[in-house]
Amino acid sequence: MTPLTRDDVLKAVGHADDVTIARIIASGATVTELAEAQAWLANDEPLINAGRPLATGRARELVDILSELEPAEDDEPGGLSPPIVPQE
Repeated sequence: MTPLTRDDVLKAVGHADDVTIARIIASGATVTELAEAQAWLANDEPLINAGRPLATGRARELVDILSELEPAEDDEPGGLSPPIVPQE
């Protein structure tokens, strides 16, 4: 199987920085493994219900890398909180 290219990663992820793209490519993963990782991130319940084992190997590595791109559930939609200004 052919390893991922920068174009493959950009088509799949779209909003990653250069370092993240390089990490994904350096994993040695294939397009199929990237698709599997994205499926696990999108919704793992159907995969578990279908009896699929949890992602392992390069797909698991990609899940870890891609999950860093996802905003945390407790993050505010506007990004960082505004600074606290002392009242005088």
